[in-house]
Amino acid sequence: MAKSKSNRRVLVIDDERAIADTLSLIFRTRHYESRAAYTAEQAIEVLAEWRPDLAILDVVLPHMNGIELAIVIKANYPNCHVLLFSGNANTAMLLEEAGRKGYQFEVLAKPVHPNLMLEKASALLGSREEPLYD
Repeated sequence: MAKSKSNRRVLVIDDERAIADTLSLIFRTRHYESRAAYTAEQAIEVLAEWRPDLAILDVVLPHMNGIELAIVIKANYPNCHVLLFSGNANTAMLLEEAGRKGYQFEVLAKPVHPNLMLEKASALLGSREEPLYD
């Protein structure tokens, strides 16, 4: 049986706390369970105990970039969907490197409108989402 949105879990990882917290709040207002993490290391700790259905990752993170973290997530939590977003021009090079390792990821360009983020999450999780704003 498919999970309803109310028990779909979304982990938002961004070192810009305002972005991570705001996206997490947006998902909670749309009846998802949501948490924020601010580093890849913190995200790995949350993943181990909370097991989200979707991880939304900023590409540019300190120490371990979001694409490296996405590879770790897919290797260790294959049922967790991954959605990346970035405002950095170097993302294409990182994606090519991941592609050579056999990983393909979609990256949304920052700034991402909340409706687009919700639509992408909904499509990945197989549920229908109503827009936040007209």
